[in-house]
Amino acid sequence: MSELADRIHGGWLGRIAGNMLGKPVERGDHWTRDRIDRYLRRAGALPLEDYLPPPSALTPPGEPGEFELRPEWGACVRGAVHGSCRDDDVDYALLVLGLLERHGMEFTTEQVGERWLLSLPYLATFTAERVAYRNLANGLRPPLTATYDNPYQEWIGALIRADVYGWSSPGDPRRAASLARRDAVLSHTGNGVYGAMWAAAVISAAFTADGPREAVEAGLARIPASSRLARTVRRVVALHEAGVEWADTLTELEAETGGLGWIHTVPNAAVLTAGLLYGDGDFTRTVALTVRGGLDTDSNGATAGSVAGVLCGAAAIPEQWTVPLEDTVRSAVQGFDGASIRELAERTVRLAEGGG
Repeated sequence: MSELADRIHGGWLGRIAGNMLGKPVERGDHWTRDRIDRYLRRAGALPLEDYLPPPSALTPPGEPGEFELRPEWGACVRGAVHGSCRDDDVDYALLVLGLLERHGMEFTTEQVGERWLLSLPYLATFTAERVAYRNLANGLRPPLTATYDNPYQEWIGALIRADVYGWSSPGDPRRAASLARRDAVLSHTGNGVYGAMWAAAVISAAFTADGPREAVEAGLARIPASSRLARTVRRVVALHEAGVEWADTLTELEAETGGLGWIHTVPNAAVLTAGLLYGDGDFTRTVALTVRGGLDTDSNGATAGSVAGVLCGAAAIPEQWTVPLEDTVRSAVQGFDGASIRELAERTVRLAEGGG
C-alpha cells in the first residue's frame, strides 16, 4: 500500500472509530466533561484507551439517569462493536464520495442538494441539514436553502461533511477549503461555513504537515482571520503554546463560548483543536481527549480521528480501534450500507490521484 493510500485509509478508519467512541455520550447538555470523566473513572477506564466501557462496568453504578447513554450505545461500546453504527457523521462522507465520483471536483452546490434528495432519507438529517433538505424539496435553491427559516446556520453540520474534500486534496488545503465551502453554503452561513472550510483544510494539510499544530495553522489560513471561529482556534493554540493544561484550556474556552450552545461550530472547534494539539499526533490520545472534551462528542471524535488517522496512517492506528470495525460501514445513504472501509479508501485514493 502506498503512503497516500495508507493515510487516506487512516482517515476513513479514524473518522469511523472516533465517531463510534463519542456516540454513546453525544448529548452535550447532559454529558459534560465532568460527567464523562466520572463515568470513565467509575469504570476504571482512565486514561481512555479503547471504546467506551459499558454501563455494567461502573462501580458504583450511579443514580438513575445520571449516566444515561444514547439508545445506540449497545452497538458501540467496548466489546460490543461489530462494524460501525449508522451515523450522519459517516453518512455525509459517503454522500460526498458519491458526489465527487459522479460530478468531479467541478460539482455545484445544486448538485450537492440533488445528491441529498436522491440518496439520503429525510429523517436521517438533523438541524441545518433538515431545514435545507425541506427547503430543497419545496423548490428553493441555494443560498436560500441555507437562510430561509433556518436557526441552525452556524451549527456544526457543515463541518462534519468536510472530510472527503480534505482526503481528496492531499497537501492542497486551498482546494480542500474551496470544495468544502461549495458544499457548506447549501445549509450554512458565517462560522458554519468557515468551520467546514477550516476542517477540510486541516485534513488536507495533515498529509504533509509536521504534526497537528502545522495542520491547524494551515486551516486557519483558509478562513477570515477576524471570524469568531478563527479567533477561538487561535486562542486554543496560544494557551497550548503557553503550557496551559488541557483541562484548564477547555475551562477557559467554555467561559468564552459556552453561551453559543453545545452544537454550535465555534465551541466544538475549540474542543477539537484542543484534542488535536494536546493529542500531539498520537491517535489514541487525540480521540480520547477530544471525546472527553464533551459537547458534540461523536462529531468531534470523528473529525479528530480523521486528522489523526491521516497524520499517522492506517497501519499505525492501534488495533483496538480498527479490528472491531470489521472493515464494514453501516449507512442510510443509498448504495453504501455494508460497504468495505478499505474499498471506500481505495475509491478516495482514485479521486486524490485524479482518476475519478
